[in-house]
Amino acid sequence: MFSSSMKKLRKQKGLTLEALSVKSKVSKSMLSKIERNEKQPTVKIASQIAEALDTSISDLIDEKTEKEIILIKKDNQLEFKDPVSKFTRRLLSPSLPSKNLEFILNTIPPNEESGIFPSHKKGVSEYIYVQEGELEIHLDNNQIYTLCEGDSIYYEANLSHRFINKTDDVCSYFLIIDSSQIKN
Repeated sequence: MFSSSMKKLRKQKGLTLEALSVKSKVSKSMLSKIERNEKQPTVKIASQIAEALDTSISDLIDEKTEKEIILIKKDNQLEFKDPVSKFTRRLLSPSLPSKNLEFILNTIPPNEESGIFPSHKKGVSEYIYVQEGELEIHLDNNQIYTLCEGDSIYYEANLSHRFINKTDDVCSYFLIIDSSQIKN
């Protein structure tokens, strides 16, 4: 569960709520409510917290198990739904820290958006393939790309990014986040 994993990792890193607040740009009171499981974060806030803790949203919502072959049935795939926009993030790959790769299916309802995701660390890349609908991607608030069904894009993700569905139809797209090139 996000709240318990967040608290555990925060304490492992020796961070107070105040220090995490500064690092994540999320208020101390919001962080406290999330840790007490009184509030579910939006995807944007969850992403800010994950980046501040040097991890991913997937790592915060799943217990790790290392196996060479892992079957994840539809009902067991981790899903995170933004309580406001209903933006849905479904993890299709296992959450294994040693693999440095996440395979995700995102769904944006009509006329909604993801909110702004903060920059990832240098070395993180993202690949997107639009399965259904039309997707507008904003990179660093000054580069805008419109992708239609079947289109794909690759970019280095050490810049802010935002995904928008400006149509009256659902937009779904596959996202691969590759962290294998991060230099420690």
